[in-house]
Amino acid sequence: MHALAALLLDAAIFIGLAWVVWRLFGRTFPFAIVPIAIGLVLAGSGGLPASWGVPSVAGQNIGWVGVLLLAFAAGLETRHSMSGTVSAVEQGASAPRVIASASMAIALPFIAGTLLAYYVLADMPQWSLASAHPVLSALAVGLCVAVSALPVLIGIVRELAPAHRPYGRIAVRIAVIDDAALWSGLAVLLLLARHEAGSWTLTGWHVLAVCLPVLMLLASHLLRHWMPPAWALPILLLLALAAGAWASTQLGLHELLGAYFAGACLPAAWLRRVPIERLGRLSLMVLAPLFFGHSGLKVHGEALGWATLQIALLVLGVAVAAKLLAVMLYPPVRGASRRETLAIGTLLQCKGLMEIVAATILRDAGLISEFAFAVLTTLAILSTLLTGPLFRWLMPATASNSPAAAVSGRSR
Repeated sequence: MHALAALLLDAAIFIGLAWVVWRLFGRTFPFAIVPIAIGLVLAGSGGLPASWGVPSVAGQNIGWVGVLLLAFAAGLETRHSMSGTVSAVEQGASAPRVIASASMAIALPFIAGTLLAYYVLADMPQWSLASAHPVLSALAVGLCVAVSALPVLIGIVRELAPAHRPYGRIAVRIAVIDDAALWSGLAVLLLLARHEAGSWTLTGWHVLAVCLPVLMLLASHLLRHWMPPAWALPILLLLALAAGAWASTQLGLHELLGAYFAGACLPAAWLRRVPIERLGRLSLMVLAPLFFGHSGLKVHGEALGWATLQIALLVLGVAVAAKLLAVMLYPPVRGASRRETLAIGTLLQCKGLMEIVAATILRDAGLISEFAFAVLTTLAILSTLLTGPLFRWLMPATASNSPAAAVSGRSR
């Protein structure tokens, strides 16, 4: 098939069809999971004929640009949320309390997921890779169990009723910290994997790659009050994205780590001119669906089936239970009811895009098998679909008298 025709068919399946399915279901679940679900269905049914040229070369490149922009936008969201934390988090949801709750919300699921992977799942057929260290593989699964989907969560919070948004904003602040922990953990795991394989040696380029993020952080601090001309801002954003992606690549890490870091360390003053929401929507709805659809399509068909669903449900149960237990052990809002605290926990258990991105990185690095990747992507879809119904079941009809609402009212 001609390259242009293959690209158009590619876009029709993973962008057009995904959008139609999303609208047919009344937008009851995040758009982000639809392309990966379509890819998984196609992979499970034997895939598309090779003569169709899907996934197309151009589609893969466009999807890759989209997911880089999505990671960059996630970093911008993190930077934006952090810059507003001091004025928004107060009294019942004070900053120290939210940080402590976030630490619990990432640590407990991480430990539970790691132990589950090492002591239970490692003995299952097709789960482990002979080339991967079992401890590193278990830690990789633990990270995926612990992650909260920051970009998807932000979208979910935007769709909440006004009375419920204070809970969502608190969940986002926790997810910001958890998301930073995820990317940091991924960086450490990939470095350990490279060292274990003996494929990483220090060169001058590595030294430059280490210094570059430090210089970016320093520049962010020095330029915090300087606003570049409107014509220069897009150029500076692209340079920051390119520099971050290059630095992480030189260190043997994933380009997405650098893209996220580049967005997260921009000067706060610049964010007033950056259309973060439009950038995130463009990458999510138009470009990145090709990447996620291809990720699902590339899953081996034999890795999908009843066994995958069973294990995904097991991991889902552990992930949800650990996340809810974590917020109950240290609630992010002082004086909140049990139902309100659990409602925040249900938002945090949403995996969405971040788990799919993390699982893709870990699979490409050889830390998890195709079967484990299929389980984790299924887990991401199930957890995201579960978020809305669980939240609506737990959330009181009105939150006007709740501690979170009081915090929100005083912060306006």
